Amino acid sequence: MKQIDHIAIAVNSLEEALSFYQDTLDLPLLGIEIVHEQGVRVAKVDAGNTHIELLEPLSPDSPVGKFIAQRGQGLHHICFKVSNISQELEVLKSCNMRLINEEPKIGAGGAKIAFIHPKSTNGVLMELSETSY
Repeated sequence: MKQIDHIAIAVNSLEEALSFYQDTLDLPLLGIEIVHEQGVRVAKVDAGNTHIELLEPLSPDSPVGKFIAQRGQGLHHICFKVSNISQELEVLKSCNMRLINEEPKIGAGGAKIAFIHPKSTNGVLMELSETSY
């Protein structure tokens, strides 16, 4: 886990958030997709050496919908790029880290992902992501 893949921000509306990131910050939009398994619509913007993912919940009872209801819009998680997510999860389990996902799920762009519980990371939700590119 030596490189940040992206920083994710929970938002009520992709269109409103993109207005700021594209028009004010002049960050290029890389794409928008729906990730049904995670219950979000995702917009990815290029921020130089990393990406920012804007996460709009598909429903109020999705994980991001619940996050916004409890905490409001804002920083949702930090994602680290890994080369072998299954191996990283085994290492984390052996270190008694609390995991939200003990097995990889499918995330944006078809990446294999898993989340580490914030109670094991000083209050920050962290994601691991293994991509094929």
